[in-house]
Amino acid sequence: MLPIDSSLSINIVLGHTDMRKGAQKLSLLISDIELSSEKTKLFVFRGRRSDRIKILWWDGQGYCLYSKCLERGKFIWPSSSEGFSIGITKGQLSMLIEGIDWRMPRWSSAPEYVG
Repeated sequence: MLPIDSSLSINIVLGHTDMRKGAQKLSLLISDIELSSEKTKLFVFRGRRSDRIKILWWDGQGYCLYSKCLERGKFIWPSSSEGFSIGITKGQLSMLIEGIDWRMPRWSSAPEYVG
């Protein structure tokens, strides 16, 4: 279980990444990003086929590596022309992990009762 709180900075690494890489090799990819700040960092990487992600979390002492592979479907990913990584919210991360299009979520059925 990932402890996602308000101090967590969540970044999606754009493009695709070799999913054979472990925590040490993935950490070399993000070495340009400052890890000494007070915010805890979490980085999400996607495989070439878009059915696998790896989450690299810096907890202040070391790296934790989580992975997920979808049996059906693909993870929605932004285009890689925007830079190295983009920040997302914890709600967007939750949708991403579930395979939901986090960029434009839609109700499967609108709520019947409001407020």
